Amino acid sequence: MNFPLKNNIEDNPKLQEKKPKQALNAYVLMFIIIAAATVLTYIVPAGKYARIEEGRRTIIDPSKFEFVESTPVGLLQMFKSFHEGMVNGAPIIMFVLLFGGALGIMQATGSIDELIKFTVEKFGARKKLIVPIMVLLFSLLGTLIGSAEDSLVYIAIIVPMTIAIGFDAITGFAIVFLGVIGAGFIAGITNPFTIGVAQTIAELPMYSGIGLRVGIYATFYLLTVFFILRHVNKIEKNPEMAEYGRFQPTKNTVVMTGYKMNKRHSLSLFVLLFCFIALIYGVIELGWYISEIAAVFLLGAIIMAIIGRISANEVANSFIRGCSDMISGAMIIGIANTILVVLTAGGLLDSILYYTSTLIGNLPPTITAIGIAISNFFIHFIVPSGSGHASLVMPIMSPLADLVGVTRQTTVLATIMGAGVSNLIIPTGGVLLAGLGMMGIPYSKWVKWVFPYVIIQFAIIIVFLIIAQAVQYGPF
Repeated sequence: MNFPLKNNIEDNPKLQEKKPKQALNAYVLMFIIIAAATVLTYIVPAGKYARIEEGRRTIIDPSKFEFVESTPVGLLQMFKSFHEGMVNGAPIIMFVLLFGGALGIMQATGSIDELIKFTVEKFGARKKLIVPIMVLLFSLLGTLIGSAEDSLVYIAIIVPMTIAIGFDAITGFAIVFLGVIGAGFIAGITNPFTIGVAQTIAELPMYSGIGLRVGIYATFYLLTVFFILRHVNKIEKNPEMAEYGRFQPTKNTVVMTGYKMNKRHSLSLFVLLFCFIALIYGVIELGWYISEIAAVFLLGAIIMAIIGRISANEVANSFIRGCSDMISGAMIIGIANTILVVLTAGGLLDSILYYTSTLIGNLPPTITAIGIAISNFFIHFIVPSGSGHASLVMPIMSPLADLVGVTRQTTVLATIMGAGVSNLIIPTGGVLLAGLGMMGIPYSKWVKWVFPYVIIQFAIIIVFLIIAQAVQYGPF
């Protein structure tokens, strides 16, 4: 796909001569972490909490923990865990591949290219408006309905678009990922997968305490827009700072003006828009998850192909090409799951929870609230699922809060925000690594770029937690 760029690298000798630095491959990083986790199974004592069946949920009994016989993970078992991790991550892996195939078909119609050209022409000198508008859209999806895995859909479309208007791949990736996760998912105004689950376990009224979370969301939104625009201004002054990933700009593209889309492309884009509308409605009203989302976009892609008069053979070939573009991002999800397989096999998950709760249990209430956020930041590295994390730790955090004088509502807030921040950098987060892999952005480069944002965000979280504890954020 050719992207019309305003900053032509042909006119910038520094950009032509610059050689990219060798970044640590994400697969190498994953292997190092897996090997380290395997070693820890020989060092850290294994432990186990008693579980209680409550309705359809299995929750931890925080009063019943015991150390059990260690089950160190051997060398062969470590390598066996790669297969088990792939199997465990299969639903999301297949979602990424199927969406990639659907996107390949959509690209074959030429409609997405036309959308990019349309965006380039319409925004023109006002292209920076894309940042606050798009961040608002994606952050609302994250904070209201808990969008996460489906952000991969938006990343694959927005990144080429931002490159086309003269930004870079990190700008597009950040608009989606920091919008959905950084501004939206963490604040969780009505996020059913984090706030909903955590408040249910903590026996709080569903979505209670919404006023403070709205304030947190507004603060994170402004921070996100400012941080991305700051990057945009830097790359405008120094184009050599840009990171294009796998979408390297071409030298011979021309910005087209005064053109009109043909009717087939326009109709195809209406189909694509309908797919997004169906996605939002399905997630909110019908409880859709990745299977239904993949089905909608695959069906939409085929309808777009019919409108564009694409032959059946070309549809099949485009599907395969689209899948191949996503294979790196899809496979990393299974590798990330391998870490959890190793820790579970070694009996370390419950031990980590036990040591964490013991460490923060004897601190002053305000410090404990901050400690809860920090501890959940690290726990989320090994339990990267939002709902899974809340289900795992809230049965421990709720009674802990009662004992040390922290309100349960504050505990929920600290748990969700602490875990949410780690989503921005954790190598076990399938969505992050899948998105980076799809776009060809090195993980190490992303972490270096986003780290100041993470620090600022954590400072803001601490301020809000101090406020919450001071006002006895409740109802209890």
